[in-house]
Amino acid sequence: MSYRIAGLSPDLFAHLWPLDDASLDMQAIRRVVADNDRGFPCRVSLDNASAGETLLLLPFQHHDVAGPYRAGGPIFVREQATQAAVFVDRIPDTFLRRLLSVRAYDASGWMQASEVVEGTQLIQAIEAFFQREEVDYLHLHNARPGCFAARVDRH
Repeated sequence: MSYRIAGLSPDLFAHLWPLDDASLDMQAIRRVVADNDRGFPCRVSLDNASAGETLLLLPFQHHDVAGPYRAGGPIFVREQATQAAVFVDRIPDTFLRRLLSVRAYDASGWMQASEVVEGTQLIQAIEAFFQREEVDYLHLHNARPGCFAARVDRH
């Protein structure tokens, strides 16, 4: 079973970078500087920002569907992330070190199943969910803080 994990398009956020902090604050967005090489996971590059990098911390509608499973939450986006990462049949390295919540949805956006797995077990979870005919796509979340990590599609 082939699958694809992709970062968000940087085009979604390009208009935010020129804004001053007051304008960002009016939209509940914060410009932050990473003070560590961990803990600032970019949703475009699907990698952690390095200490000293500038990011935006913003609310993002990651599951924009009609129905009860519509959801959003905070994400980080690195200023240096100019191209969405794409991983086909492999897991981003940063995901391997995390506890992940995997949520399986049908084509209408209704959750069909979920599981919490160590990142080292993510490939097996993806394969098991995609063996189910009713599952159209998956969402990955960092299990402890609950924030959106990435979408997984059949490839």
